[in-house]
Amino acid sequence: MAHRNARLTVHGRRLLIQRVVRDGRPVAHVVEELGCSRATGYKWLARWRADGDAGLIDRPSTAHRLPGKTSPDTEARICQLRTTLKRGPRRLAPLLGVPASTIHAVLTRHGLHRLAWLDRPTGQPVRRYERDRPGELIHVDVKKIGRLRDGGGWRVHGRDSLEHRRARASTRIGYEYVHAAIDDHTRLAYAEIHPDEKTGTCAGFLRRAAAHFAALGIDRIERVMTDNALAYRRGHAWHQALTDLGAQPRFTRRYRPQTNGKAERFNRTMADEWIYSRPFTNGQDRADALPGWLHTYNYHRAHTALGGQPPITRVNNGPDRYS
Repeated sequence: MAHRNARLTVHGRRLLIQRVVRDGRPVAHVVEELGCSRATGYKWLARWRADGDAGLIDRPSTAHRLPGKTSPDTEARICQLRTTLKRGPRRLAPLLGVPASTIHAVLTRHGLHRLAWLDRPTGQPVRRYERDRPGELIHVDVKKIGRLRDGGGWRVHGRDSLEHRRARASTRIGYEYVHAAIDDHTRLAYAEIHPDEKTGTCAGFLRRAAAHFAALGIDRIERVMTDNALAYRRGHAWHQALTDLGAQPRFTRRYRPQTNGKAERFNRTMADEWIYSRPFTNGQDRADALPGWLHTYNYHRAHTALGGQPPITRVNNGPDRYS
């Protein structure tokens, strides 16, 4: 395809050939009418005489020879050191005698340019996947967060404040549990705060999450992935909720939280953008901010894995993006 500033498209080149060859007009006159140079006109005329109409099609700009291209052996060595040493391009460059920019290009070409995509113990790329349709797989996880005393915690008063020292010396007030569900295909999320993570609580949360997704257009949940907590493995209420929804349980590999990576990543996003986004004065203040943040996450926040679009844009016949 011609670049956006090209004077001659394929149609314009055919006009040039028609006027010069069939009408017998000078090239200088025709190129002036078409708004291009004489050199361009003679170039397309020569290509047409050599290859016919096929010569008027744009040719790829890739060079026929690349004498400076990185050899396959060097690329293999770069990938090997990346997975074994887990170092960045600037630290690998002195070991290989190759510019850091070249190393980065090779790592990008082989999908190794992000250390977060490598399994730290083995150095093997973590398999990244995405389900084909909404509701095919829902990730469920629980994030434990500390309760907030009235007046706020150390983020409000500071670690060296009198209030913080008194809080450390007093009776602990325990934790709250944020139950979260994320659809694998759309990244739509739903979350609730509860005082525990017992199987009955988890089952009730799953039913409400399914109702929430159904209201957004995901009317059926096929599979639910969780970690190996007993509430999910052996909880009668949890398995009954799955049966009622017609969903199958899926569990992560033991000691491999990457298997439930979308839920783990959502927990991190939730911590950065809601839990610790500002100093909350008490637990209710923090809880009141959750629905608004979830709405922003689902309807307005750009998601890098979705091409910069919010999750709601992936729901078939879903609600308006900015509702």
